[in-house]
Amino acid sequence: MAYLINQATGQFDPSDASIQADLKDGATPSTAFGYIIAALAARRAAGTPPFTVMSCDNLPGNGEVAHHAVSALRGSKTPNWPTTSRPRSPSPTAWSTASLRSPRPKTLPHSKKKPASKTAGQSCEPFTQWVLEDKFASGRPQLENVGVQVVEDVVPFELMKLRLLNVSHQAMSYVGFLSGYTYAHEVCEDPVFVNFLSGYMADEGIPTLPVVPDTDLSAYRKKLIERFANPNVRDTLKRLCAESSDRIPKWLVPVINENLASGGQITHSAMIVASWARYAEGVDENGEPIEVVDRIRDRVMAAAAKQKEDPLAFLRAPDLFGNLVENERFTTEYTAALASLHEHGARTSVENLTNQ
Repeated sequence: MAYLINQATGQFDPSDASIQADLKDGATPSTAFGYIIAALAARRAAGTPPFTVMSCDNLPGNGEVAHHAVSALRGSKTPNWPTTSRPRSPSPTAWSTASLRSPRPKTLPHSKKKPASKTAGQSCEPFTQWVLEDKFASGRPQLENVGVQVVEDVVPFELMKLRLLNVSHQAMSYVGFLSGYTYAHEVCEDPVFVNFLSGYMADEGIPTLPVVPDTDLSAYRKKLIERFANPNVRDTLKRLCAESSDRIPKWLVPVINENLASGGQITHSAMIVASWARYAEGVDENGEPIEVVDRIRDRVMAAAAKQKEDPLAFLRAPDLFGNLVENERFTTEYTAALASLHEHGARTSVENLTNQ
């Protein structure tokens, strides 16, 4: 489900055509938000307690984002929905927004391989983790009995996933693609890149994390690399490289900012950002075109095209990088990484970095 959140303001944007259609008098709900509101209104009219909306999407604060989107749409207008879905009570806004519960889950599910035919089975990695915030409207199932970690505060687990697993995907994707690899497991069979991923997690990602209850972060780091190296998953680097403008700012830039503030290491992080900038030039190390997939593709590619004359051109985007372009410590590391990527290529650049 698309949350239609304005990236600059962080606020719900009701201008999308699908939302506007739901807001018209007499409209039948067509969006997830519209259906949720209609269902809440129907339950209120029937005197039934509200249900829990549980978002399992891969974004920070997913529970709050879902709650905010539903609440914002509910406040935009009271649609005059058809009798089958229209609330009998004229104004359920306060009830629905106050009673709605949106726990924050963080899910690390089985990764599945696409079957070769409609009748073929699916292979997957032997790992699952589901961490769920204990925040429900009217009680909940005994999810602990099936292995769910039900916790009071999901934030430490959320940050662990985003800053270790998600950022590691970005760390391997651009340098791996530029080095000629196709799949994540191929990158993680190469000791040069394994050392790079391990170094990022140990020296830059983990130091920014709060205490994660009942979790050995060193063991988690090793398990991630084992998972990435599983040839049955066959996760493509092309997929991991896509939509970087929605990933790097949310997952990696906070790590960089925290390490800059604390005096922590940033060398690996600078290489990750520089490798995205190099990838966004749209040509690989053999001169072959790269299909850059991004919601602001033209903009990031235009910035990347300028960086041989202006090495900081790619960083001059405050909505993506904040004020990193003004931080001399970061720009020194970043420009050195970018120059090495141009001069020596991705694999040699990563090898030189890990051997420092």
